Amino acid sequence: MSMDQLLALLTLAGSISAIIFAAIMAKRVLGFSEGTEKMKKIAESIRKGANAYLKKQYSIVTVFFGGMFILLCIMAFGFKLLTPYVPFAFITGGFFSGLSGFIGMKIATAANSRTANACRDGLNKGLRVAFSAGSVMGFTVVGLGLLDISIWYLLLKFVFKLPIDEVTGAMLTFGMGASSMALFARVGGGIFTKAADVGADLVGKVEAGIPEDDPRNPAVIADNVGDNVGDVAGMGADLYESYVSSVISASALGVAAFQGMGEKAVAVPMVMAAVGVLASIIGSFFVRTGESTEQKTLLKALRRGTNISAVLIAIVAFPLIWFVLGQENYKIYFAVLAGLVSGVLIGSATEYFTSDSYKPTQKLASKSQTGSATIIIGGVGLGMLSTAIPIIIVAVCIILAYGVSGGFANSARGLYGISLAAVGMLSTLGITLATDAYGPVADNAGGIAQMAGLDPDVRRRTDALDSLGNTTAATGKGFAIGSAALTALALVASYKEKLASLGVTGDKIDISIMNPVTLVGLFIGACLPFVFAALTMDAVGRAAQSVVVEVRRQFKEIVGIMEEKADPDYASCVSLCTKSSLHEMILPTVIAILVPIAVGLILGYNGVIGMLAGATVTGFLMAIFMSNSGGAWDNAKKYIEAGNFGGKGSSEHKAAVVGDTVGDPFKDTSGPSINILIKLLSMVSIVFAALVVKFSIM
Repeated sequence: MSMDQLLALLTLAGSISAIIFAAIMAKRVLGFSEGTEKMKKIAESIRKGANAYLKKQYSIVTVFFGGMFILLCIMAFGFKLLTPYVPFAFITGGFFSGLSGFIGMKIATAANSRTANACRDGLNKGLRVAFSAGSVMGFTVVGLGLLDISIWYLLLKFVFKLPIDEVTGAMLTFGMGASSMALFARVGGGIFTKAADVGADLVGKVEAGIPEDDPRNPAVIADNVGDNVGDVAGMGADLYESYVSSVISASALGVAAFQGMGEKAVAVPMVMAAVGVLASIIGSFFVRTGESTEQKTLLKALRRGTNISAVLIAIVAFPLIWFVLGQENYKIYFAVLAGLVSGVLIGSATEYFTSDSYKPTQKLASKSQTGSATIIIGGVGLGMLSTAIPIIIVAVCIILAYGVSGGFANSARGLYGISLAAVGMLSTLGITLATDAYGPVADNAGGIAQMAGLDPDVRRRTDALDSLGNTTAATGKGFAIGSAALTALALVASYKEKLASLGVTGDKIDISIMNPVTLVGLFIGACLPFVFAALTMDAVGRAAQSVVVEVRRQFKEIVGIMEEKADPDYASCVSLCTKSSLHEMILPTVIAILVPIAVGLILGYNGVIGMLAGATVTGFLMAIFMSNSGGAWDNAKKYIEAGNFGGKGSSEHKAAVVGDTVGDPFKDTSGPSINILIKLLSMVSIVFAALVVKFSIM
């Protein structure tokens, strides 16, 4: 057996290990009791709503993928612009991306009542159930991602015997499928969850003055359904896309960076991801806590697991590079290390700006004393300020990774180093996503505890886990956004390599800003994240309006709701959110796919490169700003609910709720969707490069 085959099989073994571990965690979760009959009934309502939404979403997405498959087949078999494997790779990328989100959502809806019931026995037991459910999501994503990558690599390289550059070229296509599915899932799920959340909060908390997750609120079930379809299924598809994009972009650049030993350079990011699986499994056993509900204590418990995983990756990556790429290329190891350290630093910066354990969010909460306007102004300012540190971190990471990889002498190797930094940043995604995905489970658990009338201590414990979940979710988004910037840069380099394979080299590529075509592309790309954010924000606003109107109607027309003598019509709010989100998700996603094709056909490949550069820079900033503002507003509200600045029901609390409703679409719809956008633009550009070269006007 050759080294190439052995390394490919190691990647496959890593994927299978992740899937087996996810199955063990799922069995562990299902072994806990769901609690009382009332808890089971509430959980079943949430489960039915989430399943119904995903069934309708996937039916729409299937039509889109069918159309794209036909188009890619025409390009491949009719015009010979693509290899015949591309349409099928596109389909598998989308399928596994959707499947990872679906599996994560199924276990999350099974774990919510179990987490609430476990919190009756203690905080540590509740954390164990919720974190185990999050682990299913995390390891399913990395397991299915590596499975897709390793199977395609084995087929194309060892069965169909394609040259290594054609192997990586075809594999880039399932990144486009994964990105397309991720955008549908993130946008659609984000619109659903935030429309329900905003509607429930504005009418329930602010107008009616009832607690969060009060069973008298008609939108409460829709809110809990939204946590699962947006923050679990949508997030799973999102991070699946981030993960596979970083690995395959690094693999593609490895071919150009190491002529004659491209197979080894391709294998390094794949094997590193497989090692990351094992490191994440080991790290997950170190996540445990006592009964303290202090955020610093809980954060320390989760951070212990992620830090141990990162250290293990740092140790193993060195011998991997030494023996596979040769000792003369050992400095590339420091590019991986730069990515790992940058990921940790971005996570810490995000935590600082969004956790209520630190001054920025506490200071933001204090602004509620003078009303809604000041807390909104403060949140916008905080989010803008929070972009500076991640930008500096990523900038330093890029320069270090490029330099230590020999980029100043060989630009291809420098770009390969940058792409490996992105892989390093996401190598511990199994446990990083587990700490992120457990948050929606804890949020649902709190809702079930409230609706089922459990002891106030149970709600106090679930609130502590939920507040921690907001911080870890923001940290997870920081990892995804940081890796998106590095991966997008690697994908732009892959686009240039694709052009070179089509005969576009030398003076034909003029990406100077003095070239008006490139400059126009730059402006178009810079504008895209703003337009995309506007479309998704407006979509949430329209959907939320319909929920607000419906909740007000029920409070007015259904006699006895407030006295708990009559049940609200929960199903109508779920149906409203489903219809609105599925309708509203189409336009932003279609724009993300059509714009790079249109720019290419009108402005040519130089215009496309300008567009990708502009979208990457502004998209990175917008995503950080929106995610951090939203996370800070949410935790400022929870800081007040914990008894600070007047506590629940006070005028300060109502002001903070208004701030939180503004932040909801920021952090859970528009912000995280933008990092998918900037990579999807690159993926589409690469796939349709041959079409642009042949038919562009300029």
